[in-house]
Amino acid sequence: MKKTFILTHPKIKLPRLVEAIKYEVKKYIKRERRKPLPKDVDFWDFDCRFGADEATCEVIHPAEINKYISQAETKELESFYLEILVKPGRRTKKPQSKPAAF
Repeated sequence: MKKTFILTHPKIKLPRLVEAIKYEVKKYIKRERRKPLPKDVDFWDFDCRFGADEATCEVIHPAEINKYISQAETKELESFYLEILVKPGRRTKKPQSKPAAF
C-alpha cells in the first residue's frame, strides 16, 4: 500500500476521517497477514514509511502507525503519505545469556 491520505473533507469532520484512515490501514494489514505463507517463511513482516509527502518519508515500525497518524492530526497536516510493504519474515533465536556465577 502506497497512499497519500487527505485530511480535509467538506462534510466529514477530522476525528472521524482519522478513525476511518486507521481502520483502513488495520484492515489492509489484517488482509495481508491472512495470505498463505510461502515455504520457509514464519510470518508476514512489514516495511513502513511515513511522512508529509513521498520525498520526506522516514522508516517507522508497524506498531507506531497509529501514533504517527494521530501526530499528523495534531499537527493539522492537510495530507500525509503512508507506505506499507509486505515482506517474508523468519524467526531467529535469541542468544542465551549465561547465568552469573556466584
